[in-house]
Amino acid sequence: MRIPNSYIGRPIERTEDLRFLRGRGTYVADVNRPRQLTAAILRSSLAHGRLRGINASRALAMPGVHRVLTANDFDNEIPRIALRLQPLPQLAPFHQPMIADKKVRYVGEPVALVVAETAAIAEDALDFIEVDIEPLPVVVAREQAEAALLFEEHGTNCAISWKAFRGDADAAFKEADYVRRGHFKVQRHAAMFMEPRGFVADWDGQTLTVWGAAKTAWYNRRLLAASLRLPIEAVDLIEVDIGGGFGSRGEFYPEDYLIPAAAKLVGRPVKWNEDRREHMMAANHAREVECEVEIAARRDGRVLGLRGQIWSDIGAYVRTNGGVGPRNVAQYMSGPYAIENIDLKSSMLLTNKTPTGTYRGPGRFETDFIRERMLDLLAKDLNIGRLELRRRNFVADSQMPYPLASITPYDSSTELDSGDYHAVFDRCLAEFDWKTKEQFSGRLIDGYYHGLAVGSFIEGGAAGPKEEARLVLETDGTLSVYLGSSSVGQGLETIMAQIAADATEMPYEKIRVRHGSTSHVKEGYGAYHSRSTVMGGSAILRAAEQLKERIRALGAERLGCLAEQVMLDGERARYGNRTLRFADLSAFPIEVEAEFLNNKQTWAYGTHAVHVAVDAGTGRVKVLDYMAVEDVGRTINPATLHGQTIGSIVQGLGGAFLEHLVYDANGQLLTGSFADYLMPTASDFPKIRSSIVELKRCPNNPLGAKGGGEGGIIPVGGIMANAIADALKQLDVQPMELPLSPPRIWALVEAAKSQVTTRLEGENGK
Repeated sequence: MRIPNSYIGRPIERTEDLRFLRGRGTYVADVNRPRQLTAAILRSSLAHGRLRGINASRALAMPGVHRVLTANDFDNEIPRIALRLQPLPQLAPFHQPMIADKKVRYVGEPVALVVAETAAIAEDALDFIEVDIEPLPVVVAREQAEAALLFEEHGTNCAISWKAFRGDADAAFKEADYVRRGHFKVQRHAAMFMEPRGFVADWDGQTLTVWGAAKTAWYNRRLLAASLRLPIEAVDLIEVDIGGGFGSRGEFYPEDYLIPAAAKLVGRPVKWNEDRREHMMAANHAREVECEVEIAARRDGRVLGLRGQIWSDIGAYVRTNGGVGPRNVAQYMSGPYAIENIDLKSSMLLTNKTPTGTYRGPGRFETDFIRERMLDLLAKDLNIGRLELRRRNFVADSQMPYPLASITPYDSSTELDSGDYHAVFDRCLAEFDWKTKEQFSGRLIDGYYHGLAVGSFIEGGAAGPKEEARLVLETDGTLSVYLGSSSVGQGLETIMAQIAADATEMPYEKIRVRHGSTSHVKEGYGAYHSRSTVMGGSAILRAAEQLKERIRALGAERLGCLAEQVMLDGERARYGNRTLRFADLSAFPIEVEAEFLNNKQTWAYGTHAVHVAVDAGTGRVKVLDYMAVEDVGRTINPATLHGQTIGSIVQGLGGAFLEHLVYDANGQLLTGSFADYLMPTASDFPKIRSSIVELKRCPNNPLGAKGGGEGGIIPVGGIMANAIADALKQLDVQPMELPLSPPRIWALVEAAKSQVTTRLEGENGK
């Protein structure tokens, strides 16, 4: 008797890595077409102004320059970048035009595009374009919100306000024994993938092919086709290998339109590669949040309610998924805790900065910082242990499925699907060895104050509504798996091959995963919201069942039996003692296509713990030990998931300590290179551990899996701030703002010392 495949759950090495390690990857810089031209983009040097005119005559006179495109070169109205998720008509006025028209609203906004024979010529030509911009007052902070209007006809710089609600918050606060208000800030930072963006576009008169797509190729194809007034069948977007995505790469940007439009206008292939300076000023920023939040509780530490106001600085436009982070901050602030009464308002404020979008754990990194800080402050004020306080407030297994706050004006509700939060919490503490390390809390050892912290989180994943997969049994007996999911570095080819091998019971070595073209399946939804494994993998399961039915039917015809009598054995169809190889079933490939539909999110969850040492004299923080435990329902490949978790934690540490996009009062980006924008390196955080558990499978998909690509980053800011507060508790230092840079921590220490001195002087004076 044949033993069924069991590839799922095995730490199989990534098949993708062979080509990467051998230098055989194909990135957009490696794609070249015959007669190819190169593009360079002239970007606004002013943050806010009226665009009065552009004179490109000197640039056009340069040898090798073919075209200089401005808003006047595009017919009719300039198309705009529509929202991909949760579009609302009231946000349409704030969508970004593909190229500046009449007004510029941030430094880096495209105002012209040069197409030339070489990149050097195109970039040199930018210096010869004369742009006349009438300066307007600049808005770069909430306090200046109405100093100037980015969209005068709207009458305010608040694009929209989300409202998260559950229960009766006002009644809960009246009932509470304890109420505390906190003011919190999270800085603007962004995804800094290794390889910046780029495109190659080729128009042959009938078909437009674009290399460089990522994340959501099918949506971008529809938007691009509509913007260029082409039938969707005339456009093919092709993925290539990419050097990281993290939610930012693959959204629709002005360049997604400008490069294909230029290729269509000049009648030759056009290539564009973003440099790092462009990336920092043009690709989506993220995270910048400020809030005033109140928490209400009973004396025993039971949290009764949350309420407050959140302000998100979304930059100059509502672009692609600019609403996701601000919405998530409000809707998911309760996290893994049973908080029955919530009233949170989250306002999206327009400023003269680069537009924001999604970055790994959008809104959830920010809201976890706020909530976990408030819980530690609550425990301190009520004199309840931090661990016990959390245990008393976790959503219990018996409460599942547990509804989170609803959100409006885009009406949306969701619920935690399953989980044993107490068990994962205790597992993390045990693996971290909290009992032993607890003795170091607040102690001064060799010049460093030691501190501990723990924090729990939820991770939403598997956004619907569907995903598609097409399976093709080739005539040589191999299986080709075509997907609507995209590869953004998560090991898609390996993971999907494992799922397909188990689903079809074919050898893993016989399976080839094909992704990267919008022509592969009828419709795809891509890679975002930790959805690829759940949605794409479940679509493979659906398609595999159809494929096996087709194989049985064809085998029955050849073996002279009924289809239900045919047994499938790896690479053969079997009836009694007679067998037929899959390769001999048909002279033509056998093809099936299926989709998986689901509008219920998955909810992975976990707990992190950390041990830090703080030098109060310099503000330097050393991370001595970091432990993460997460339940993802069912693990497809523990090795790739471990890598996702560790990498995600390091990104979180970068956001907690280092990364900060800083603007001056004129809207100029001051941190426009890695000389000023600090990034974590391999030697900064050497001891990071993670453990994946499978306690509660997801009930909403046939794999039982939960999206797990973002959980590592979500709780990092909160627990690092809590660990520093624990280390410096003798001084009562309470970090309420990120990043936790050495200058900020030093300033907090000095302020605390000053307060102590002032108090002592006052007491002595009495």
